[in-house]
Amino acid sequence: MSNSKLVNYTKLSPNHSGKRTHSIDRITPHCVVGQCSVETLGNIFMNTACEASCNYGIGYDGRVLLCVDESNRSWCSSSNANDQRAVTIECASDTVAPYTMNSKVYNKLVALCVDICKRNGKTKLLWFGNESKTLNYSPKSNEMVLTVHRWFANKSCPGDWLYNRLGNLADEVTAQLGGKTSNKENEEMIKYGAHNTATLAFKKQLITLYNMRIIKTKVDNSNGFGDGTLKAVKEAQRAGKITANGIVDEPTINVIYHLINDCNWAKDKKIANAKKALG
Repeated sequence: MSNSKLVNYTKLSPNHSGKRTHSIDRITPHCVVGQCSVETLGNIFMNTACEASCNYGIGYDGRVLLCVDESNRSWCSSSNANDQRAVTIECASDTVAPYTMNSKVYNKLVALCVDICKRNGKTKLLWFGNESKTLNYSPKSNEMVLTVHRWFANKSCPGDWLYNRLGNLADEVTAQLGGKTSNKENEEMIKYGAHNTATLAFKKQLITLYNMRIIKTKVDNSNGFGDGTLKAVKEAQRAGKITANGIVDEPTINVIYHLINDCNWAKDKKIANAKKALG
């Protein structure tokens, strides 16, 4: 089993369980809760007292750390069962919720997921947005599945910023692998009258749009798709300059993703420019 050629820096942690007992069919991205470099990440996981590690880390500048060989089980997700089969990736992020990641980190996460899938013979990366369904799902030989730390411990990891983008991450990676995206399943789950966890995850993105003042309709934090959600979806579609029909299809999911990211990255740029001006 090989390691990624995207690695820029290697510092192998002693914190691991040796060879995996399960083949790789999951990827678990985490938020570091800090805008760390790969050198800092490597040093953190060299400490045996912390009893933690990851397979890969992505620094704030998009560089990649190899911390635990991909063939070995890292100590990352508070779950032996998950980490035996998952490639774990720590990603530099803000120190406060929603633990935003900059564009260099996110784009490298996409590239690293593509690379991991290719080397492990996978043509699809799946995100179900549902803990029970995911953990009880038996992936096909060509499938890789996304899981999150919050399912195994009382944590918010990987933070709502990334959690709300995991569907887009899965679709971007699958598209680059040349496979069929999973958007169709999401579209069937997120529709008027539905009550499910996929709808709840989607509504969190609408709440983000409201907080960014991109839309004026505030939706509640429930798993139901009613009149208020329908109105908010249409507002988001108009903001993204696509047909405002209230249907949560692939163009709508992509538009909302770009509206949020463009706003966040514009904000990051303003902050960086302000800091630069202040010397």
